[in-house]
Amino acid sequence: MIRVYRSGGLACELSTVDPAQWSMPSGTLWIDLINPTRDEDAAVERALGLSVPTREEMAELEASSRVYRENGVTYATADLITNGDDALPGLEPVTFVLTDGPLVTVRYTDPRPFAMLIEKLGRDPGLCTSGLDMFLNLMETVIDRSSNILSSNAGRVEVIAGQVFSGGRAVGFDRLITQLGKAQMASARIEQSLAGLLRVFAFVGMDERVDRDEPRAHLRSLGRDADSLISHNQSVAVAINFQLSAALGLINIEQSSIIKIFSVAAVAFLPPTLIASIYGMNFQHMPELSQPWGYPAAVVAMVVSAILPLAWFKRKGWL
Repeated sequence: MIRVYRSGGLACELSTVDPAQWSMPSGTLWIDLINPTRDEDAAVERALGLSVPTREEMAELEASSRVYRENGVTYATADLITNGDDALPGLEPVTFVLTDGPLVTVRYTDPRPFAMLIEKLGRDPGLCTSGLDMFLNLMETVIDRSSNILSSNAGRVEVIAGQVFSGGRAVGFDRLITQLGKAQMASARIEQSLAGLLRVFAFVGMDERVDRDEPRAHLRSLGRDADSLISHNQSVAVAINFQLSAALGLINIEQSSIIKIFSVAAVAFLPPTLIASIYGMNFQHMPELSQPWGYPAAVVAMVVSAILPLAWFKRKGWL
């Protein structure tokens, strides 16, 4: 699908167009290709005289494939967070194409910042001035959304921390470790997205189209915001690793306590077992067996032999 955002004075219009009959409207500021077909790619390529990257090309990880210039056009691909409200968000590449005319975006998913920008433009149509301004405002919404996702992930980590250190026996460490694993993966994806955005900001900052102080200052500000979010995200990752280590340590302590109970019980029952084994022998000459006090004496001996080790363990602080 092709969406075109164009300026009509102070009014901004969002429309869906048919690629077979499409020619770029006048005043177009933003062409948004959403899961485009080959015909839609070809329509935009004819209108702007540029090459639209395929999905396979967008997924390449080499820096030279992610930010480059071709025929006077700047291409920048960054991984954006999708489904950011989930415990485990996704990560999908989005390509931004800076031309002398409109901004072109190519995406095969629907990150929230695109809808956020459209809502923002609806409230303030004066933002519709050029393709570069569209790019800067879109990047600003991407950073804002990344900040919100990072805050949500940090909040989930805080909740998990309260559960890990609650001190209860029925904490459910298997569930907590699963949640920590998801939080760690979310943190890694957030940092990957922000690192890619930093590379995009640096590359676009060298573009000849960014020839005014205001856009350069805007890009530097976005870079500082992204760098600050990376630092915060790294502190969240450290907290996740600490809580994971603490959870594993508490699991070991709990298992050691269980093993200790079994060990103490085994040692405590060794003397009674020895006594019972002795009097279970089938020797003819065992005088105690013929005495009326033999059975009570054996029972008392077994009880005392069990109590004495327990009292000793208690005195030593092992129980």
